[in-house]
Amino acid sequence: MASTTTFEYSVRDRSGTMVKGKLDGESQAAVVARLRAQGYAPVSVKKAGSGLQKELSIPGLGKRVTLKDLAVMSRQFATMINSGLSLLRALDILSSQTENQELARILGLVRSDIESGVSLSTALGKHPRAFPPLFVSMCRAGEVGGFLDSVLLQVAENYESEVKLRGKIKSAMTYPVVVFVIAILAVVGMLLFVVPVFANMFSDLGGELPAATKALVFLSTALKYAAPALLVAAVAYVIAWPKVKHKPQVRNVLDPIKLKLPIFGKLTQKIALSRFTRNLGTMMSSGVPILQSLEIVGATAGNVVLQRAVTDVQEAVRRGESLARPLERHAVFPPMVVQMLVVGEDTGALDTMLHKISDFYDQEVEATAEALTSLIEPLMIAVLGGIIGSMIIALYMPIFGVFDLIQ
Repeated sequence: MASTTTFEYSVRDRSGTMVKGKLDGESQAAVVARLRAQGYAPVSVKKAGSGLQKELSIPGLGKRVTLKDLAVMSRQFATMINSGLSLLRALDILSSQTENQELARILGLVRSDIESGVSLSTALGKHPRAFPPLFVSMCRAGEVGGFLDSVLLQVAENYESEVKLRGKIKSAMTYPVVVFVIAILAVVGMLLFVVPVFANMFSDLGGELPAATKALVFLSTALKYAAPALLVAAVAYVIAWPKVKHKPQVRNVLDPIKLKLPIFGKLTQKIALSRFTRNLGTMMSSGVPILQSLEIVGATAGNVVLQRAVTDVQEAVRRGESLARPLERHAVFPPMVVQMLVVGEDTGALDTMLHKISDFYDQEVEATAEALTSLIEPLMIAVLGGIIGSMIIALYMPIFGVFDLIQ
């Protein structure tokens, strides 16, 4: 089988508009032939990244498709499909105008697969790093039911809600994290650079140092020798943690602990419940079968405890039980959620009830995050002031006896 190369092309469509994009082909001539067969007038076709236009890429950066990218792409895709554009034309426009280069490249590959006769959902499923299972399954349901545009709008609204929720959490936690980092840097800086100066001065004067000053000098000396090892450990953590944090062995230990934390446990639970109900409601309203929906939303809940509960519920539904009743056996689902789902099943509006639960927990997460910020800010300032103040007092305590030593 001949190898393919990615080519960058500039063409004019039937209206004379310039269109740019990327296309895989065996040769430049083959790409030109395909473009002409699609009704375009090729202006230039060249290998991607050739010559002075070759892009420099840093490993691990620029190769990620975010939820925000998917939300914007889904809404634009739905608008074009609803306007009567063909899939190929819509994907061609999306790949040429999206700002994320990785998403543009993948959309070009999806377009090529569809052109060769593959369905949209199958083509999207070939790129799991860019398109989550929820996105692929909903597109498959939209293809089968003939309402792809409405499904894409639901996907866009779902991802926009998720992005909004994450943004609120990040904005609420930014200040405490910044203060904590500044406190760490201030303490380390004083121990490494300020305390040794005072220690040398005290040793030249002689005399007995107070216990607090001795402890501070000991910490400074220990940190001086341990600093290189701590720096290496911090760098290793930054590199290794993103690779291991999603492994089952790590999640099985950390996820239950997250739910049991004094204050943050409730926040973690509310975030997981909001994500679970939103995703499940979106998939059910799009016509995705309940068993398939449960399998997908369990994996996207973000917590292994809730994922295990959803797996148990899935088995119960497979045996013919209702959706709400098995949830009572799992403490991660509050009674309110169970009762609202019972009402939703009885009234035949389960997807609507799921979205209402999601909206409720979104508001709860926002309120909890704001309350935590209001509580943490003064505590962090008090802790930072206490640590720095204690270190300064320990440094200046021997100075009170300096004149006696000089005499």
